[in-house]
Amino acid sequence: MSKTALLFSGQGSQYAGMAKDFYDNYESAKAVFAAADKALGYSLEDIVFAEDPTELNKTVHSQPAIMACSLCAFEALKEKGVTFEGVAGHSLGEYAAMAASGMLSYEDAFRLIKIRAEAMQKAAESSSGVMYAIIGPTPAEVEAACEKTEGYVVPVNYNSPVQTVIAGEEAAAAAAAELIRQTSTAKRVKAVKLNVASAFHSEIMRAAADEFLEKTSDFTFAEPEVSFFSNVLGEELKDFSDMRALLARHIVSPVKFTDELAQMQSQGYDRFIECGPGKVLTGLVKKTLDDVTAVNCENIETLEKAIG
Repeated sequence: MSKTALLFSGQGSQYAGMAKDFYDNYESAKAVFAAADKALGYSLEDIVFAEDPTELNKTVHSQPAIMACSLCAFEALKEKGVTFEGVAGHSLGEYAAMAASGMLSYEDAFRLIKIRAEAMQKAAESSSGVMYAIIGPTPAEVEAACEKTEGYVVPVNYNSPVQTVIAGEEAAAAAAAELIRQTSTAKRVKAVKLNVASAFHSEIMRAAADEFLEKTSDFTFAEPEVSFFSNVLGEELKDFSDMRALLARHIVSPVKFTDELAQMQSQGYDRFIECGPGKVLTGLVKKTLDDVTAVNCENIETLEKAIG
């Protein structure tokens, strides 16, 4: 039996004006932004649709903005009659996945992401962590280089068989990237320093994880209406009894995206639709899995292609 999974975009995929055509043409998209504005206490539209992306690119704004645009795409797909059996997100995309699966109301999802984004921005401003995307080498080669490097540096995003992101202290991360260049057996090796505020999904974000846990005591989570796949576990999540602790752990844990995709395929998922700005996850699916289809849905043009 063929199954469809919806994937939700992560940080770094934002751009000025994203989801504007959904907003202009779908009342459900306006409702998403209305829920966001109520939870955030400011007009998210003014930030997302501004020509200057300076405010949009701040962690405190980019996280709710990407989630809003992802949920606009999700609502448009629903209106077109698209059905799905599972959801997964990449990093902050898990919050859109929770909302889409029925675990949280949209307003609560935006309240939650506001707490996360503010805590992460605060932690980033008090740290000097960095991230590098390592392209070409295997995850095992990346792990080995990090272990051999002095200082704190760890793999944090397992994105595809040939793309792993490392994060840590600035000197250690740079040294690990150079060691990978020198020792990898891959034909082509690239180490790209990412334009991010700090070392996300590493212990450098521990203060953010602690603050998140402290400030989310009033949230409750319903069980999802579809299968939900977890970055932290790299597999389907079955125990929803302490989501707050899991989400706090998520802030300082690696994103095991390739493991999630492998398990999804083993369960019969062969169609993946990325909801949100850009097509990063669509590309990762194509690099990781064979014999599946992957499409992105970020505007009305790509929506038509996504529904076939």
